[in-house]
Amino acid sequence: MNMISKLLPALKKKLIIPALSVIVLAVFGGLIMYKVTEAEVVVSQNGEESTVKTRANTVEDLLEELGIEVSKYDELSYGKDDPIKSGMTIKYEKAKKVNVTIDDKTKEYYTTEKTLAEFFKEKEISISQYDQVSLNEQASIKEGMTVKVDRGFQVTLYDGGEEKKVWTTAETVAAFLDEQDIEIGKLDRVEPAKTEDVTKDNSIKITRVEKVTDVVEEKKDFSVKTRKDASLASGTRQIVEAGEEGIIEKKYEVTLENGKEVDRKLISEEVKKDSKQQVVALGTKKPEPKQLASRGDDDVAEVLYMQATGYNWDCATCSGTGYTATGINLRENPKVVAVDPSVIPLGTKVWVEGYGYAVAGDTGGAIKGNRIDLHMSKSAAVSYGIQRVKVKILK
Repeated sequence: MNMISKLLPALKKKLIIPALSVIVLAVFGGLIMYKVTEAEVVVSQNGEESTVKTRANTVEDLLEELGIEVSKYDELSYGKDDPIKSGMTIKYEKAKKVNVTIDDKTKEYYTTEKTLAEFFKEKEISISQYDQVSLNEQASIKEGMTVKVDRGFQVTLYDGGEEKKVWTTAETVAAFLDEQDIEIGKLDRVEPAKTEDVTKDNSIKITRVEKVTDVVEEKKDFSVKTRKDASLASGTRQIVEAGEEGIIEKKYEVTLENGKEVDRKLISEEVKKDSKQQVVALGTKKPEPKQLASRGDDDVAEVLYMQATGYNWDCATCSGTGYTATGINLRENPKVVAVDPSVIPLGTKVWVEGYGYAVAGDTGGAIKGNRIDLHMSKSAAVSYGIQRVKVKILK
């Protein structure tokens, strides 16, 4: 018994040492196995890289381990079910929310693109040269940013009478004028009003108004004063003092619209030269009665056949003064004929078939060439008509 008691402590000591060795080996082996199964990967999160050692089996496990939640809009370089391997680089880019308003209609987008231009391309949002974007297309994408796009549209512009098609994104007429750098004068008119909205297929009319001063010189007729002169034969008129026309300067305010005159107002007038009155002597001397004697053919200088008409000094189409172009008073000397002076000189005595002796003492606007107008009573002139007559030019 004493022998056994002495052997037990020694036996226990021998058993403890191997057991400890086994435990140590197991722990060491476990550590080695842990290190062997641990993977080292690079995780890039929104551009920031970090090296991670992990025992995760899949990419999804690693992301959960790192507390990274991936939405359907985010960008991930590997699938969530891909296995973890040492040396791999996992890139994760969180999508940013962008609000886009196009012609007052807002839509929410998510993107991982870097610039606004890349975002527009990704979302297939076309931007024309006529559209207006609230931000530069090279601007960086930021979380929650708002972008406004105003689509350009055409309007018809009438400026000073000239028509052209113009692209714009303006909402009001005033904004359109500013956008196009169109200056409006204080007299110009704009339709519609500047406060009105501009819409597609709309038309804007600008009437250019200006007021200018026009200076015009006008002639002023002279007055005629007559005085009786007993030394002149009755019916004779003679200019004693020639009249002269005066000159009046008139200033007008002229309103032009698109270069065309629409109104004219007289604002002042000034006499630059006074007119000079004309003095005419009117003969009152009675002629001595005489009768033309019948003359033979020896007194005839020439015989003409002419187209004859009748006229009276008081007819509606005549001058109505009673005086011929040579100053003869037709009321006192009715036997006068009107001729073309290039055919029968004025003052020539003539004999007209069916009319008798007369003096070529008048002219007429329609009396040209071989035509002769016979002065007679009004009723006789109306019934005379047109006749072909023989005319003798007396010596």
